[in-house]
This record gives sequence, C-alpha cells and structure tokens, in this order.
Amino acid sequence: MPGRVYTPFSMWYTSDEVILMSENKIPLRQDADKKYMWHTEDLFLTDEVWEEKYKELEKKAPLVENFRDSMTRSGEELFKALSFFNELAEELDRIYVYAYMKFHEDSTNSKYQTLSGRADTLAVKVMSLSSFIVPRISELSLETVDKFYKECPSLELYRHFLENILRQKEHTLSEAEEKLLASVDEISSSAQTIFTMINEADMEFPNITDKDGNKKELSHGKYVSYLESSDRVLRKSAFDTLYETYLKQKNTIAATYNASVKKDIFYANVRKYSSAMEMALEDDNIPVSVYGNLIDAVHEALPLMHRYVALRKRLLGVDELHMYDLYAPLVKDIDWKINYEEAKKTVKEALGVMGSGYTDALQLGFDGGWIDVYENKGKRSGAYSWGAFGGHPYVLLNHNDTVNSMFTVAHEMGHALHSYFTWKKQPFVYSGHKIFVAEVASTCNEALLMEYLLKTEKDPQKQLYLINYFMEQFRGTLFRQTMFAEFEKKAHEMSAEGLPLNSENLSAVYHDLNKLYFGDDIVVDDYIDIEWARIPHFYNAFYVYQYATGYSAAIALSRKILNEGQPAVDRYLDFLSKGCSEYSIDLLKGAGVDMTSKKPVEDAMEVFKGLLDRMEELTR
Repeated sequence: MPGRVYTPFSMWYTSDEVILMSENKIPLRQDADKKYMWHTEDLFLTDEVWEEKYKELEKKAPLVENFRDSMTRSGEELFKALSFFNELAEELDRIYVYAYMKFHEDSTNSKYQTLSGRADTLAVKVMSLSSFIVPRISELSLETVDKFYKECPSLELYRHFLENILRQKEHTLSEAEEKLLASVDEISSSAQTIFTMINEADMEFPNITDKDGNKKELSHGKYVSYLESSDRVLRKSAFDTLYETYLKQKNTIAATYNASVKKDIFYANVRKYSSAMEMALEDDNIPVSVYGNLIDAVHEALPLMHRYVALRKRLLGVDELHMYDLYAPLVKDIDWKINYEEAKKTVKEALGVMGSGYTDALQLGFDGGWIDVYENKGKRSGAYSWGAFGGHPYVLLNHNDTVNSMFTVAHEMGHALHSYFTWKKQPFVYSGHKIFVAEVASTCNEALLMEYLLKTEKDPQKQLYLINYFMEQFRGTLFRQTMFAEFEKKAHEMSAEGLPLNSENLSAVYHDLNKLYFGDDIVVDDYIDIEWARIPHFYNAFYVYQYATGYSAAIALSRKILNEGQPAVDRYLDFLSKGCSEYSIDLLKGAGVDMTSKKPVEDAMEVFKGLLDRMEELTR
C-alpha cells in the first residue's frame, strides 16, 4: 500500500519489551496526574470530533475509485491519483493514531477498544479501495514513467515512491488479487491482536516475595526493576512467578505465534519471495546478506559475551549464575535515583553537542504535551514513539526513577525528533521511517548520553556503574536482539519445512540459543525456555534485527559527532530530515555508515571489548 503502514507496528518501540515502573501501587487512569499525560486533544479535540472525521473519511474513501482507469493515461492523471490517495492516507493516519493512543492509555476501556477496532476497519476499507494503485503503477514501463515526468514536472515529488514500486514489479499481484489481500488484512493481523489481549489485558501475575517475606505486586512494568534488585530472593521470585504464569498459557501462545509465522510465509509465497525474511527486507531494499552478516559477526564475538558472563559471576560472588542474575547490579551500594525532571535536564545537556536547533526541539517536546509519562492500570507496557503527520510526535513511557528510565527518555525522544525533523522537510509520502533507520536516531541519543555521563560523573562507583550499564546496553541490544533475530529465523525455517511450531519445539530452540549466546558460566534455567512467549516484537516478523544493526550504526554515528564536530552533526541532521525519501542503506551511507558490511558491527564489538577490558581491570 502506498504511503505509511496503518498498523500498531508503525510506532517505534524501545529496544526491550518492558520498561521499569514505580514500585508504588499502580493508579487508575482517571486518578493519575494529568500533568504527565500526553495531549491527545492536539490530534482531535474530543472523541466527537474524531467521530465526525471518521465518517467524513468513510464517505470520501470510495472516491479513489474514480482514478482506477485514468491514473495511467498521463503524468497529470497519475499525479492527481497519488495526491488524492495521500490525502486520504494522511487523514486516516490521524484517525488511526488517535484511536490506538486512547486504547493504549487503558486497554481495559471498552470505548477505546471499540474505537481502535473501528480504526482498523476503516484502514482495511481504505487499503482495499486503493489496492488497485500499486498494480496499476506496476503495469507501467520505465519508459512510460520517464515520459510522465517530462509531461508533468509535479510528478517528480513521487519519483522515489514510484521507483520503489517498479523495482518490486515481480512481487506485485493482479489488481483483483491485491484487493483480496487488502480485504483480509484485518484477519491476517489477528494473531498479533490476540497476543496483545492475552499479554496486556488478560495476563495477571501472583504477588511475589522478597528476602524479608514481604509481598510485592508483579506486573510487566515492574518485572525488570525486580530483576535489577540486589535482593536475589526477590529476583528469583519474580523470574519464577512470571514464567510460571506464561507456562500456563504456553499452548495458546504457541498456537498464536504459529498462526503469525504461517501468515508471514503465506504472504511470502503468494508474492513469489523465496522466504518471509526476503519479503520483509525487500520492502526497504535491504540485502538478505545484512541479516546473515549480523548473526555471523555476533557469533564471532560471542567469546566476549562469555567473558562478560564469567565476570558477572565473579563479581556477584555466586557459586552458580542464573538467568535471573543477568540484570543484578554489579556495583554495590549504588542507590542512584533520577526523577523524571532530572532525567529531562540531563538528557538535554548530553545532547547539547547536537546544537541548539536539536535541543530546542527536544525542549518543545518536553513542554508541549508530547509525552505520557507514568504507568496506570491497563496502560500499554513498554515505551514507544508515534504520532500523525501534520501534528507533533508523541511518546509513551512507563517511567521509573532509574538510570534505565532516563535512557528510555533519550531513546524515545530520539524517535520523536526523527519524526519532528522529517515532518518539517518531507511531504506525507516520505514522512515515515523504515525500521532499519528508525532505531538509529533513538540509539544515537542513548550513546551520546552515555558518553556525556562517563565524562561528567566523578564518583568512581558511579563510573563503574555506567561502564557496566553501557555493557548491558550491548548485551541487551546487540547480543540479545540478534539472539531474538536468530530465533525468528529458525522458527520461520522450521515452519517452512513443515515442522510444527508447538511450545515444546519453540522452547527447545530458545533454550539452545541461550546456551550458545551466554556460554558455560551460567545455568540456563528451564523457565527461560518460555521467554519467547512474552516478546511482542515477534508478531512483526524480522523487526528486531534492526535494533542490533541500528545500534551498531548509532555507535558509529555518535563517535563521528563527538570526534568530527559540526560536519558530522550536519550530516546527521540531514539524515534525520530525509524520512523515507531514500533507501535506508543509502540514508546511512549519506550519514557516514555502510551497513552492507560487517564493519559497523565489528567496530561496535571493539567498543564492547574496550569496556570489558576496563571493567575487568577496575575490579581485579
């Protein structure tokens, strides 16, 4: 479908699936502080206004059919058709984003469950009605399109868009087939919808117990905060309780994921791709070799991860290191609380190297109702950045007063400012960001924040903490997300070969990957085998590898900004302003990074090795 993609996956997530929450009792939405809520009224003043716009678009959408026969007759007619479609799509964008943001505020609210469902229905209708556009364009020859550019100079606006369609002609089906696929889009996303309802609305966890016998409430948001506790009894209790709960749903979730994988393979087959991976990467012209290079480069660096695991075991002083010890603090007596206001201040100071144009926009986001800060009952877990063209970006957080939370602010505002600068320069058709580059802006912010903290923090223990935190970012993003990517690859290969994706088979694959990635100095607890069942990213196939490639690119770009100064900043800001007006590989080359080679990943691993060497030296 031309333009942006209207699914919940068009938002930009954090690099982990859960974000830390406060240990206070989780409030209801209506009882939370409105000062820290986003301003959805900037999209639509009221639900009633949304309803009016919904009905207007519902009536307007069928008019796209008027262009079915005329759009390929001349450059002028093609320009009119694309302009009308993008007008529809822009209006749909706002309707869709508003409905889902309200739903994400409280997924138990039946009103917004209904609105988001209706938004899905409208999106399917628009996609179905406009499904003839790509097939009709695909019928055109390159010579005809070149003639159209000469006839209608205004059509130049859509040159990259048209080139991308013509590049994929062999994978575009007939008009009737495209319409059929568009009409079942809502059905094809059912697996993801079902998983979301199981995971976000229906999943309830028993209370857990700390070393003193105190009961604590467990939620998605609080889980990692408990794993980061120095209380090993609490860590184990949280770990065991969370995964015992998932094990009770193992067959249902396995069946849900199996349906998602089969959907991926079905679409790949009907579009004549050799694999679901090729289809996912081809949309942005990413060579499949990039995926393989990432896994190979990380495999080559696994001895570094095994060294880090051994170091963690030594510093924790345990006879056996368990999976629930991977987040435990290695630096003792550090109670480093950073509230939200302090986090904003530090992030802005750290990003000062980007210049006032960048930090002024950052402050605008902090002050302008872009951000929904704290957890409430029913709120979507994790964090993301989203928004609709023509307005401002939005950020969903579930903030806790930790270093990790501060980095999440930097991460999500990186996404938001990527959208902000793109929307200032690009038309709607290029207003989105392909996932391959979307994580670069967010992670570059994190890398710059880390470099700033390492330079400005004088406390030796906090310095040691930061070094370890930086290493944890490598473990959690470059290593962990590559492990996720390898799991996806294996799961899709198994399904394509006719092997059943039941809970036993999926858990066996996941167990073996944990042993490979973490080595012999850790006990790969049986409970970790079911972790695959709680990762929402898996329902957007071949998404997560881009966290790892994006992290590698971001490390490279942050070093260039710090070492080269203004020339690197200028290239980077230009990159932020281009949206999807070029292929992602080319966008990154323009910023100074070539992701078709292993080098960015290998260079990132050299940074990790330097941190590991330093940590080993400081803790001898």
